[in-house]
Amino acid sequence: MARIAGVELPRDKRIDYSLTLIYGIGWARAAKVLDEAGVDSAKRTKELSEEEIVALSRLIENYEIEGDLKRRERGNIQRLRSIGSYRGVRHARNLPVRGQRTRTNARTKRGKRKTVGAFKKEMLSRSAAGSGRGATSGKSEKER
Repeated sequence: MARIAGVELPRDKRIDYSLTLIYGIGWARAAKVLDEAGVDSAKRTKELSEEEIVALSRLIENYEIEGDLKRRERGNIQRLRSIGSYRGVRHARNLPVRGQRTRTNARTKRGKRKTVGAFKKEMLSRSAAGSGRGATSGKSEKER
């Protein structure tokens, strides 16, 4: 396996796809790096020579990737939160930041639904049966 920027790239995948597994490198940047290094994008990772891997590593070092990029993103979000901006408040409350609706949808950001308030009739009848109240308790009206 080729190791570039601290990431093990899969041997059997094409190099243009393998480079996108590095955080901060997408399809466009991968194509640009491969062109600058003079590497054919159709090559598999295992077919690369040692010189080609070194050339790719040197070119990728020029970009902010992996830990540095994540640290900068986290710092930017922390700055927004500390100054109390609208976007910072939305980040803090784990809500969509860029104006999307939240009455419906927004499930990716907010997570799985949590039912609040209203129960269905089936659920109420089950909970009443378990608590010993109502006609299911086994006592008649005179015994109570």
